[in-house]
Amino acid sequence: MTSPNLPLVHLVRQPAQPSQRPPLLILLHGVGSNEHDLFGLAPELDGRFLIVSARAPNTRAPGSYAWFAVTFTPQGPVIDAAQAESSRQTLTRFIGAACAAYGADPARVFLLGFSQGAIMSTSVALTEPELVTGAVLISGRILPEIRDQIAPPERLAGKPLLVQHGTEDTVLPIQHGRASRALLEQLPVRLEYYEHPIGHEISRDSFDQARAWLSAELD
Repeated sequence: MTSPNLPLVHLVRQPAQPSQRPPLLILLHGVGSNEHDLFGLAPELDGRFLIVSARAPNTRAPGSYAWFAVTFTPQGPVIDAAQAESSRQTLTRFIGAACAAYGADPARVFLLGFSQGAIMSTSVALTEPELVTGAVLISGRILPEIRDQIAPPERLAGKPLLVQHGTEDTVLPIQHGRASRALLEQLPVRLEYYEHPIGHEISRDSFDQARAWLSAELD
């Protein structure tokens, strides 16, 4: 579904435990996927959340979308930085619009992103921390292009971030996860970092860890 007031196509799962202003969890898929992908996880996530799964704005093929174009080279990923910045700005608008459209609590907004969705979640959380209560970042990286836009330390203090990465990842190898950890450890965020013996994927163990982390952040 979509709303005329929201800038991204999306799916919605209403809270299983209705409240006047439910916490909002936004799911952001990886390159080549769509809003249905991570939405399959919604039934297992905390019933207190209003869950919105957003479709990236750039079409690659029917049913295949991206937050930005990327080419994988031996020297590492090469991205369309203008598209990445446009998507970051669109997501910042989408968060506020989703809260308004669905009556969610703007003080309890969480992001869960996989791969390129994790990259975008990180970009938004670090540059617009007032919009994001916390984020789960799975198999992503921190774009060098956003480093000059990272918010001052006082705005990031205590921001909870869960970073997961697979040690066998061949799409975004583990060094990207470890580089994210190194950068985030220099910031006053509340970081939890875990490596899992998996590839570029979400395993049962990593999902259970993310699910428990999100629930704990609501308690």
